[in-house]
This record gives sequence, C-alpha cells and structure tokens, in this order.
Amino acid sequence: MAIVGIGHLPFAKDIGRPIGDTAVEAIQLALADAGLENEDVDGMSMFEMEHTHEVSIARRLGVRNLRWWDKISYGGGASCATIMHACAAIASGLAEVVVCHRARNRGAKTSRPWSQEKGLVIDDKALHVPWGLIRPVDVIGMWAHRHMYEYGTTREQLGNVAIAARTHAQRNPYAMMRDRPLDMPTYLAGRVIGYPLTLYDCCLETDGALACVVTSIERARDLKQKPVLVHAIAQASGPNPVHLANYNTPGMQTTSVACAELLWQRSQLKPADMDCAQIYDAFTPLVVMGLEDYGFCARGEGGPFTENGRIELGGELPVLTSGGGLSEAYVHGFNLILEAVRQIRGTSWNQVPDCRATLVTGASGVATSAMVVRGA
Repeated sequence: MAIVGIGHLPFAKDIGRPIGDTAVEAIQLALADAGLENEDVDGMSMFEMEHTHEVSIARRLGVRNLRWWDKISYGGGASCATIMHACAAIASGLAEVVVCHRARNRGAKTSRPWSQEKGLVIDDKALHVPWGLIRPVDVIGMWAHRHMYEYGTTREQLGNVAIAARTHAQRNPYAMMRDRPLDMPTYLAGRVIGYPLTLYDCCLETDGALACVVTSIERARDLKQKPVLVHAIAQASGPNPVHLANYNTPGMQTTSVACAELLWQRSQLKPADMDCAQIYDAFTPLVVMGLEDYGFCARGEGGPFTENGRIELGGELPVLTSGGGLSEAYVHGFNLILEAVRQIRGTSWNQVPDCRATLVTGASGVATSAMVVRGA
C-alpha cells in the first residue's frame, strides 16, 4: 500500500472552526495533493476522541458511497493505526481509496481532558489521580524521574530533544515555534510544569486538522505524487496495560516495546536502515525512551544518544524534522506521518539527503502504533 496524498490546515491556538469543518478541508487538501476527486473516496479511518461522524464528513465531501470506515482513539497511540487499518481494508477488498485524518481543537485550556476531570474517575486514571497525578505531564514526569535514577539521564539530555525539535522548526513555515529558537540555558531555566519536566519538555497545545490518502500501489502508479510505500506497520497494547501509568513493567518498558517487536518482525528494514525518525514527542522523555524502545540504542542509553547533535539534521539519526509536537504543533502525532511522507518525497523543510526510509511512532504508555515508510 502507499500514501499518495497529504494535506493540513495552518496550525493555530484558535482555528475558529469546529473540527467537523476542518476535517473536511484537510481531506480536500490531501485529495488535491494526490490528484484524486472527492468522489474517489470509498473508505475513511478517523483518529477520533471527540464526537464527529464519518458519514457527515463523507456527505460534505460528496462521497458517493462510503463502504468502509472505522475510528481509533487512545490519544497519541492511534496515528499510524489509521494507516494500518486503511491498508488492511484495501488489501481485503473492502475499500480502494481511504482517507485517514485527525482534526482536533485543543488550543484552549478548557478543552483539555484533565481540565474536565471534575466528577468520579472510573477508568484507569483512578489508579493515579487520587495521588495527584492528574495531568499527563505529572505521570510522564514520574517516568522521567525514574529514568534519571535508573540510568543517569540528565536534564541536558532531555534538553537536547527539545532543542533539536525547536531547531528544525525554525525552517518550517507552519511551525508554531518558528522564529522562537531555544538554547540550553533557556531550556534549563524553563518554568517547572511537572517536576522534573519544564515548559520546554512539554508539547504545544494546538488546533489543527491533517489528512492523508492511502491506496494500493497499482492505483498509486497513475496518480500525481510519487507514492510513499507503507513498508511495515504494527499496532500493540503490550501486556496488562494501564493507560499512561504502567509502572510495573521490567526495565521501564513501555507499550512501544511490544509494538516495536511486531514492527521489526514484519520489516526487512531495521533500525540501522532508518535515515531519520519521527518519534512521538508529547514530552521529551518519550523520545529518549522511544530511541530505546525501537532499538536505536540499548535500554538506558537513550540520553547519551541525544548528545553532540546526533538527533539534529546532519547527525546520525535526525528526529522530529518538522519540529514535532514540541515545536511544530501537537495534533496527537499525526503531523509526524505527514513529515515522514515529505522526507521520502524529498520535500521536507529539513530534508535528510537521499532519505529512503523513516520510522513514525505513536505514543508510548498507551495502546500504540508505528510504521516504516520508504520510497518506491
């Protein structure tokens, strides 16, 4: 299968329109990029945690007959899963042209899930909310603190992630943090949000809408863009998962470990073959641990891996080449998919020379997904 079209609206703190509207606009951009018409769509995979409906989006697009659809949630874990489900639907003959999309309005503080935790907590969060771990940053701060204790990871190493993302964002005209460079003294002086994490360890909060188009390789040959092949893809929950707070795994293994095992089993390409990586970055420790989870280094070596410009453009493994959730926009990681496509097409604002393959990952700590895309 191949990704043949991508599109997104400019990111904003307040996009000024409901996500049902912005989803339609993003899908139209992706279809135009692919050289397809709205009427060509017959499948839809939504990354959705709100209350929009695929049939209303399809009606507004002018889709003649939506004959396959699904929705996937789990926060930042669902991004690549939308592509996986689309590929499965096409391979099994249930659809031919599937649009995958994520639209969300979370720039406003009142829209964030933890701001709405005012009643009885009845899901997995009941295991940690009573102890004051209410926001994701509180929980991931515990991960970061443990990683520092177990492996000697330093704040400077977390800062390397934030600075790499911010550096890449300076060339991205759509990045929310463009023209706002970051250096290590500024990073270290950042306001504490959830110790040991500061403002610069945390992703942005953004309104945005993004989409991509998936179809078969055979159909892709006649389309406008060079196809970006879905080489391998996986979705996994890991054993006995607890949403974001699975502290009981050995060696600080996250749900991404189970996903990585499946992904590399299905892939002829391996971590050493990746020319860059788009690792989910709601918080900087997730990138350090993602380098470990996906096999770029051994457990505990993620911090040192970030040093000496190794994860910046020109380094051994550039990460978050659009600026990612830390500096481009936080849209639950769907922007990482679009950046991977640009890298394979050769159109990124931070283009890795001769980029042939890249990894995209969803969030660690939740039921997650990941994929490898490559050139034809």
